[in-house]
Amino acid sequence: MIVQRSGPSVPESAWFKSSYSGSQGGECVEVAVASGAVHIRDSKDSSSPILTTTPEAWCHLLTLTAP
Repeated sequence: MIVQRSGPSVPESAWFKSSYSGSQGGECVEVAVASGAVHIRDSKDSSSPILTTTPEAWCHLLTLTAP
């Protein structure tokens, strides 16, 4: 996983809120899928650092956290 202080050039329109994020605020993430990468950021602060991982690692994380 890579943490980038200055975000990759991901168009703002590519970001979507995770279905695991609730509507009451709190812990919310946004995800942008690009060729060969998945970018993750805090939905409440789009200027925060962006985590970048491989699609395979992202899928693995989702299977670990699935209800």
